[in-house]
Amino acid sequence: MKLSTTTLGCPEWSLDEIITRCSEYGLQGIDFRGIRDVLDVTQLPEFTSEVGLTRRKIEDAGLGVSGISSSIRVCVPEKLEENLEEARRTIAAACALGCQQVRVFGGGDSENHSKEALADIGRETVEHILKLDGAREVRWVFETHDEWIRAADCALLLDRIDDPAFGVLWDMGHTARVGGETPAETYAAVGPRTFYTHVKDAIHDMNHPQAMGDGWRYVAPGTGQLPLADAIALLKDNGYDGWIMFEHEKRWHPELEDPAIIFPQFVGWARPLIG
Repeated sequence: MKLSTTTLGCPEWSLDEIITRCSEYGLQGIDFRGIRDVLDVTQLPEFTSEVGLTRRKIEDAGLGVSGISSSIRVCVPEKLEENLEEARRTIAAACALGCQQVRVFGGGDSENHSKEALADIGRETVEHILKLDGAREVRWVFETHDEWIRAADCALLLDRIDDPAFGVLWDMGHTARVGGETPAETYAAVGPRTFYTHVKDAIHDMNHPQAMGDGWRYVAPGTGQLPLADAIALLKDNGYDGWIMFEHEKRWHPELEDPAIIFPQFVGWARPLIG
């Protein structure tokens, strides 16, 4: 297994600073979800006309691109054309960077559609995406997020899209904190299709000023109440050799620890777990 982090965790850093610091901290990869004021990196020249130079900088620093995190929501039918346009841009950037994973969301309106109907919509969208030029050169991973956190719901999408190019991004914090599931329960449904991971820890502390609406607040990995080490051990025991990606969401939660402090802490905590 290899360690990476998201650029959500360092929203004030330039591309060059991201590359330099991630290498210095002992990370092996970067997941791109915004640089400074631009969230969709496929709109930036560093990922279009100058992408060759960007790849050389990343590789010269001993790093890889662990993923590109898109805003695509596959279970939202009215966004099909918008999704396909973003997919085209992301395919071009991912292939040029040697990136294997593109994150998508499930999404969808569960108040007006059953989960089964949403899963059917998701299948149709993914089928359209996989017909695009270059689409099968990457893997499309839907995050255990929003409408698709619990294992039984995730299985609906996986069962309908039985394609090796489509799998799961297991956000270990969401399935435990929001889904209320143990790692074993989640793995039983999505484990063999897990291509990518998100890791972040939290503690339930309703009286803390940084607590979110559900009473939880984010803390450094290994210092919270989520079974992250158990989930990583389960993946390791079952032969997972992909990325463990630290999803430090400082872009959305500016009160969180500075990346210069928390990124090295993540590496120090995770490296003994992956062996």
